[in-house]
Amino acid sequence: MVALGPVAAREREWRAPWPVDPALVLGPHRRGPGDPTMRAEPGGAVWRTSRTPDGPGTLRVAAASGRVAATAWGPGADWMLATLPALLGADDDVSGFVPGHEVVRNAARRYPGLRIGRTSRVLEALVPAVLEQKVVVTEARRAWRWLLGRYGDPAPGPAPEGMRVFPGPEVWRSIPSWDWHRAGAEAVRARTIVNAARHAGKLEESGGSAEVDRLLRALPGVGVWTSAEVRQRSHGDADAVSVGDFHLPSLVGWSLSGARADDAGMLALLAPYRGHRHRVSRLLRLGGSRPPARGPRAPVRDHRRF
Repeated sequence: MVALGPVAAREREWRAPWPVDPALVLGPHRRGPGDPTMRAEPGGAVWRTSRTPDGPGTLRVAAASGRVAATAWGPGADWMLATLPALLGADDDVSGFVPGHEVVRNAARRYPGLRIGRTSRVLEALVPAVLEQKVVVTEARRAWRWLLGRYGDPAPGPAPEGMRVFPGPEVWRSIPSWDWHRAGAEAVRARTIVNAARHAGKLEESGGSAEVDRLLRALPGVGVWTSAEVRQRSHGDADAVSVGDFHLPSLVGWSLSGARADDAGMLALLAPYRGHRHRVSRLLRLGGSRPPARGPRAPVRDHRRF
């Protein structure tokens, strides 16, 4: 870990042409209430850390009356402020999005500040997505917290206690097998992350969403679902559908047709929204409905005991 002394704050004010809601836009980047890379204040302000191209940074962003006020600390402060509009969805093109279902129209009216922002940091989105592969959320979030607590750098500036900055690729490559086990991540997910870290430079330098999709899916252990989860966050891809998600097909099917659906049925229902299929999925997560549960929940496995 790198110990950081006192650092000067950088500030930026930005006015957006829509009602910005930082907690809503940044919500998908938060891996549970205990995520050491994000904190939310009761008033709606959000703290976020990132390992930028210039180094670790901490960002606090709040919005009121159409004005976004941001403060950043650390070597990555200027980069975080420069990319603030993109993070909050300024590059998200909502043209052509026409809600064709009442549930989608209602959710769009209820959440006018919803935008698909982008972090421009691929590995930061990839690691937690891999940790979430084929396990319950509780298990993945526990592993994420443990690894960031062990290997993340302290957040620069006056960040809330316990916040950490995502480790660099070289750190992920060096984590020993016993610490992956202590985190609760079995060998398959660990190997996927270590291998991705070896290719971090190429991933971060890739172009648009289609290019990074090709690169990601060439990596062993990274499939359609993981690539979509990454591109939604790193590239703000409003059309990247999480095919293979355990819950999403049922949510989409029940919300749009009143019936359960599989991946093929979900894609058929979302087809009229091509270009905005992830946007619709997010709106349905916020305002859709799920079918009645048919069986017990999947058990929380603890790989540390295996």
